[in-house]
Amino acid sequence: MTTATVAKRASLLAVLIGGSLMLQGCLVGAVVGTGAAVVGAGAKVTGAAVGAGFDAVTTSDEETRARREREQRDYDREQRRCQQRQAQGKRC
Repeated sequence: MTTATVAKRASLLAVLIGGSLMLQGCLVGAVVGTGAAVVGAGAKVTGAAVGAGFDAVTTSDEETRARREREQRDYDREQRRCQQRQAQGKRC
């Protein structure tokens, strides 16, 4: 082999090794990116579930408070009516 042929082969080998290392970096980046996307999607789903649970509890608390206020107003109204009937000498 001549020196030029050895130099060409060495250059070709260097290009091939460099190219394969760059491709390996791309593959590793793709795998890491996919893994991060899967983790991100899982966190998104978990966050949505926790958020929905919090909304359900909050809505339930608000509904309970509104129901209690409504029941209190009804009770107060009935008490006023009863007092008015008693003032007129009627039974409640």
